[in-house]
Amino acid sequence: MAFDNALVSRVNGTSTTGGTSGMGATSASELGEEFMSLLVAQLNNQDPLNPMENSEFTSQIAQINTVSGIDKLNDTLSSITGQIDASQKLQAGAMVGRGVLVEGNKVQVGKDTVLPFGIELDDDAAQVTATITDASGRTINQYDLGEIKAGVQSFNWDGTDTSNARVEGGTYQVTIAAIDGSGRAVASRALQYGYVSGVMTGGNATRLDLGPNMGSVAFNDVKQIL
Repeated sequence: MAFDNALVSRVNGTSTTGGTSGMGATSASELGEEFMSLLVAQLNNQDPLNPMENSEFTSQIAQINTVSGIDKLNDTLSSITGQIDASQKLQAGAMVGRGVLVEGNKVQVGKDTVLPFGIELDDDAAQVTATITDASGRTINQYDLGEIKAGVQSFNWDGTDTSNARVEGGTYQVTIAAIDGSGRAVASRALQYGYVSGVMTGGNATRLDLGPNMGSVAFNDVKQIL
């Protein structure tokens, strides 16, 4: 029996002029209509002595339903994505003026204040040590934080050195070392404090503006809101 080769090619997702066009060139609804046209033509022109098997007919009907289902699924996913983006922007807007912890090892010391820092552990730790160093790498102070559960915890340094003297204002670094009950290292990350001064909603991701010293971070990069 004879069929329209162009129609067959579109249904199969191929081009009669070479190469593969894929479903992007033809919408799922158009593809479903063309598939039905091809199926009707096949039924009208099939060999009476060798009719189409029930399994073949069922398979082609199932393919039509699959194409239609994929089209509806894509529309649903697009709608859900849009709702998530809108919700995330609203949540980010509510964070303006709040302090957050993000990955980083800096601790800022001012005249009368010391900004907090944080620790993120992948597993429970039997012993955690935080070491404060200055810009030259010299150890300023060291603290045994004891046993800490997995997750994120925030801490406050009093801004003093090992002799309990107040350190000068500036930027210091914190290094974290953690071990479990067997003495094995536990994966850990230091977290630094940032102040959310604004929200950036351009592009595909919502970002929080943490000022000129820290730049912007993705909304999902926030480990804790203080």
